Amino acid sequence: MAALSGRAATGRVIKVLPQFLDLKGRASTSPSLYERDAYQFRLRTHTNEISGMVFHVEWKTKGKATGPVKLRLEALGAVRGPTPESLVLDKEVKPGGWFYHWSEIRISPAEYKRLGSVAAWRVSLWEKDELLGEERSFLWLGP
Repeated sequence: MAALSGRAATGRVIKVLPQFLDLKGRASTSPSLYERDAYQFRLRTHTNEISGMVFHVEWKTKGKATGPVKLRLEALGAVRGPTPESLVLDKEVKPGGWFYHWSEIRISPAEYKRLGSVAAWRVSLWEKDELLGEERSFLWLGP
């Protein structure tokens, strides 16, 4: 007979779409996906027009959560000294249902300026203090 886990919910992060924000707080100038991608390319090549970032996160949970569920963004900035600047942002989310959910986490202009730019990131899904799932950028080296 197998032992049952005390954990009631499971979950995962499915997709993370990091996007730059322009000086007006926009990731795109139109709803077209092609235009969004072209505008993101423009912002990557004209870094003086970037004011912050938004991370669009697709996630899902199954089962009944026994505590608060949150998304956590961890970001490392470009190295400008002995160690890179870091940032941790939490966003409480409402789990449930059979469908995937989309949420966004924004890095404000002040936080983005302090980081210098985002060199690596990790987005994780938590129930209380238990990790349910994560996605990370290629350059993320942390745990």
